[in-house]
Amino acid sequence: MKNRNSLFPSSTGIGFGVVVALAFFSSAVADNMKGDQNARTSEAAIAVDNHWSQAEMSGDTAWLDSMLLPEYRSISVDGKVLDKKTLLAHAAKNRGSDAMRKRVEAWTKTHPWATSVVMRGNVAVLSFSDPKTGRVMSSDIFLYQDGGWHALYSQHSNAE
Repeated sequence: MKNRNSLFPSSTGIGFGVVVALAFFSSAVADNMKGDQNARTSEAAIAVDNHWSQAEMSGDTAWLDSMLLPEYRSISVDGKVLDKKTLLAHAAKNRGSDAMRKRVEAWTKTHPWATSVVMRGNVAVLSFSDPKTGRVMSSDIFLYQDGGWHALYSQHSNAE
């Protein structure tokens, strides 16, 4: 599951994407996957999404700025829109913060998810669902352009 807006809706604007990176990838693993992120494969799209989570948590706004398309939008579970500028501002606040990592670790212990990918040409749709119910909790849409995957849109739900 991935839910950047609904995980911590009141203050941070980040969410489950951060959890994915923390639960499955260390910084070294993410760095080793950077070369794979340029491939037009579902694995490469997942690697970018995982790196995205790590970048939000660590405050890597330069990487986020290059990966997010200018038109990027995220729709929270309550219908609020988070644009690229706001996401970058939230990420900048996380720079050097151990508090975010601790909150994410605590959240992942109680919220499992399954990832699926649908690919069509230069578009990848990543969905994160509850493995017990199959209900989709969030999805990210990526476009492959300029040699890499770039996020265009995210949608989140209350499904768990």
